Amino acid sequence: MICPHCGFQTDGTSGYCPRCGKPLQAGPNRSAANDNRQAGAQAAKKTAATGLLLGAAARARRLQEAVEEGELIGARTYNAVMMGVLLWGILVNYLLCRYVGNVYQYIEPIPFLILYVVFAFAGIIISGKSQKPAVSFLGYNMVVVPFGLVISTMVEAYGGIDSAIVTYAFLYTLFIALGMTAAVVAFPGVFSKLGGALGGVLIGVILCELLLLIFRVEQSVTDWVAAGLFCLYIGYDVYRSQQFPKTVDNAVDCALDIYLDIANLFVRLLQILAKKDD
Repeated sequence: MICPHCGFQTDGTSGYCPRCGKPLQAGPNRSAANDNRQAGAQAAKKTAATGLLLGAAARARRLQEAVEEGELIGARTYNAVMMGVLLWGILVNYLLCRYVGNVYQYIEPIPFLILYVVFAFAGIIISGKSQKPAVSFLGYNMVVVPFGLVISTMVEAYGGIDSAIVTYAFLYTLFIALGMTAAVVAFPGVFSKLGGALGGVLIGVILCELLLLIFRVEQSVTDWVAAGLFCLYIGYDVYRSQQFPKTVDNAVDCALDIYLDIANLFVRLLQILAKKDD
């Protein structure tokens, strides 16, 4: 489908142009398109009342949400907001690694894990369901801080933030993230087809690791598989971020998706490099 505003060729999946952020429908059909989006939004709200929308379901809901034209921002502003929020999360994690270190010095493991699960899932839910940027940013930080404490504990266990293992893991993560972003720009069609396959593989990896943990099997294969999986997830979520209506709230929500991909990749690379060093 060709955008009637800027002439950009789109796949037409979101109803909004990835370049200019304006609705793809114009003229007399515009009212009907708005009615359809309003109906989709109402249906999504009813669905949300019966259960929690997480992961793929939350992304699908965001694609169909009705958005007022006054909420739309330019593509450059949208990407700048998304990048700023993402860098804020990385900065928070750095500060936690630098000044907190091993969180188990301050709290026992089981209470911390309970708080981690509660805050992280609450943050994902708040960010995914809210249409207000400030509330979504609160949810973002509710994920970033507990995840950052997990990372800071791992970083401390692997020699501290200035250790070679941590430095290499950070650099590899940075280069991979930049490379996957470039790949999205060059081959967007490839990443548009990855969603379902990635979700299936991720579930398989999680189940496999649970079994290996139960039977106390030491190995590194799943770390490599998971690292490759999160590399692809970075590209997929970068691609998907450009398909949503370009609003500040969606920029924050997409930053959370990409942050989780990058943080998980960093954790896997830490584990891989630590085992290699041993």
